[in-house]
Amino acid sequence: MPAEIKVPSLGESVVEATVGQWLKQEGDAVKAGDVLVALETDKVNIEVAADQNGVLQQILRREGDNVAIGDVLGVLGDAGAAPAPPSNGQAAASAAPSAPASSAPPAAPIAPAPAQPAQDTSRATPVARKLAEEQGVDLSQVPGSGPGGRATKDDVVRFIEQQRAPTPAAAPAPPAPAAPAPAPSPTPAPTRAPAPAMSAPPVAAASDGREERVRMTRRRQTIAQRLVEAQHTAAMLTTFNEIDMSAVMELRKKYRDTFQQRHGVRLGFMSFFVKAAIGALKAFPQLNAEIQGDEIVLKRYYDIGIAVGAEGGLVVPVVRDADRLNFAQIEKKIEESAEKARNGTLSIEDLRGGTFTITNGGVFGSLLSTPILNPPQVGILGLHKIEERPIALKGEVVIRPMMYVALTYDHRVVDGRESVQFLVRIKELMEDPERLLLEG
Repeated sequence: MPAEIKVPSLGESVVEATVGQWLKQEGDAVKAGDVLVALETDKVNIEVAADQNGVLQQILRREGDNVAIGDVLGVLGDAGAAPAPPSNGQAAASAAPSAPASSAPPAAPIAPAPAQPAQDTSRATPVARKLAEEQGVDLSQVPGSGPGGRATKDDVVRFIEQQRAPTPAAAPAPPAPAAPAPAPSPTPAPTRAPAPAMSAPPVAAASDGREERVRMTRRRQTIAQRLVEAQHTAAMLTTFNEIDMSAVMELRKKYRDTFQQRHGVRLGFMSFFVKAAIGALKAFPQLNAEIQGDEIVLKRYYDIGIAVGAEGGLVVPVVRDADRLNFAQIEKKIEESAEKARNGTLSIEDLRGGTFTITNGGVFGSLLSTPILNPPQVGILGLHKIEERPIALKGEVVIRPMMYVALTYDHRVVDGRESVQFLVRIKELMEDPERLLLEG
C-alpha cells in the first residue's frame, strides 16, 4: 500500500530544512534503502531513503521548498503503481482547455488558455517544472539538453529569454514619415535619434548569459546570517603576532616517517597548534568562555573546532576533549572530519558545541587575515601561509620560515592585555615545541 515519505528528525536544535535535490523522479522504481531526496539544513545535509520497495508515485515538495520535521515529501506506491496526478495544480490546468471543446466556435476569450498547457512532467527536472509553472511556459516547446532529452532549468531560462528577445524585424523599424516635416532646428535630431533603441538593452542584458542566479543553500544562508550577527552582537577586535616555524618544521621532518608508520596518519602542523592553543587557553581561560545573559561562563574543558572549507560552505567539526588526546589522536580526528566534510557525511554531533576555533587560511595561500568569531565562542585563532622572510636574530639577519597568526576576540569578555599575552604564549610554545608536552 502507498506510504508517505516524511521529513525525519534533523538532529539537535534543527527543526527546518530545505529540499535540496530529488535523486529519484516520479515513476521511478526504488528499493528499500535507496536514497530518494537530499535535505539541506544549516549544519549538514540529510538523505531520506525509501523504507520499502515500490515506485515513487508522487513528489509533493519540490527542490527549494522549506520543510519541517514530519512534513510529507512524497508518496511511495506499490511496485507497478502509476504516478499519481500532479499535486501542484497542473491537473486542473491541463483539464481547463478541454472544457469548452464541445461548444460552438466563438469567442476569442478562450485564447489565453494555452498560457497554462498540460505539462509533460516526465521530460523535465523538478526545478525546470517549477520555473515553467511560474513563468507559464509550455514544457513541450522547450528543447531539452538533459539526460534522455529532459529539460533543465537552464533550458527553460534560455527558452524564456529567446521568447523575450526582440525580433529582427522590430529593430530596424525607424519612424519614417512619408511627408517631410517642417524643418526643425538641427540640434534635436542627434539627441532623439537613439530613442527607438532604448527599450532593447534590458532584454539584451538578460539574454547574453553574463549573469546567473544560484539559489543559496540553507547552510550558506545560515553562514551569512551568523557572520552578520557576530559582527552586530560581539565587540570583535583582532591582534597579530608572528611565529618562527623552524623548530616545529625540524621536529616534523625528524619524526614524520616514524610517526606515520606507527600511527597510520600524517603528522601535520594543526596538532601542534591545537596543543599550543590548549596551553594558552589554560593560562588565559577568558578565551575559553561564552556570555550567557549577564554572566560569563568559563569552560574547563577544551572542545576545539577546526574550520574546514567544504563544497557547500565552511563547516567547523569539533575535536572533543582535545586536552586528553595525543598528537596522533588529534591528527586522526582532524583527518576523519576533513574526509566527512568532503563526502558530505558530517553529522550534527560532529559540529555541535565547541569552545574555541582554529581556522587555517594558509592552506589556500592567505598571508594575513582577520577571522570572524564563531558565536557563542569569544576567541578564534587564524593561521596563515608559511613564508621564508629575513628577520633579525641576535644581531644578524637570517632567513626563517615565518607565519603570521591572528587572534580575533570578543572585547566584552577579553581585554587587550590578555589577547596579546595569549598570542605570545602560542608563539612561545610553537617556537619551543618540547614545552607542548608540559603545557599542552
